[in-house]
Amino acid sequence: MADWATISSLATAGGTLVLAVATFSSVRSANRSARVAEQALLAGQRPYLIASREDDPMERVRFGDDVVLEVSGHGGAIKCKDDLYMAMALRNAGAGLAVIQGWIAAVREVTDRDCPSLESFRVQQRDLYIPAGETGFWQGRIRQAGDAAYPSLSAAARNHDRVMIDILYADADGGQRTVARFSVSDWPRVEGERTDLIRVWNVDRDEPRERPLTEQMSSQPSPGPSDGAPTMGKQVTS
Repeated sequence: MADWATISSLATAGGTLVLAVATFSSVRSANRSARVAEQALLAGQRPYLIASREDDPMERVRFGDDVVLEVSGHGGAIKCKDDLYMAMALRNAGAGLAVIQGWIAAVREVTDRDCPSLESFRVQQRDLYIPAGETGFWQGRIRQAGDAAYPSLSAAARNHDRVMIDILYADADGGQRTVARFSVSDWPRVEGERTDLIRVWNVDRDEPRERPLTEQMSSQPSPGPSDGAPTMGKQVTS
């Protein structure tokens, strides 16, 4: 004879297990949806600073002592007038407002792969904002007295040597911090210097370059069946 009490207990336990699995799946789906929504929100606020285009308007950059630097599109300026004055014409290619927070300037011919420490940045004394899809500028000043970077940078200005400038910027809420390294070098046949974006590091997000190359390639969809015609493979560059 069937033990109805045992059967009832087993049925209750089975129903509870099914409910638990359904709840777990629902929570995972909700968390995944929340992450997707958060990523979409952040992408809509993310700035991305690059060098401005050559046909962008000239920037007139004024300093507190009334020194003015005129910087053409895609250009930069490093002038030594007792103190050292620097400026770059920039464009925000991202979707959100860019707020420049700090900078580093150094004389160097080649870059490296390591992001500079945040403690090494000079704090931006003037708030600089570049709206999404618009142009703007960065400016910095190094005083002659007591600054260890002045001798090398002033000599670079006189000799037209390459200077690399690291810019630390964030979105309007101070998040999604990013470090962009620009090169300011002599621009042959053009008055002034040329600005080029060299490298970008994410501070508050995962760094794509840290993923192994094999992992990046495995995440790409595999090609479809070939019809026998020759194909040209994509080259992966660093």
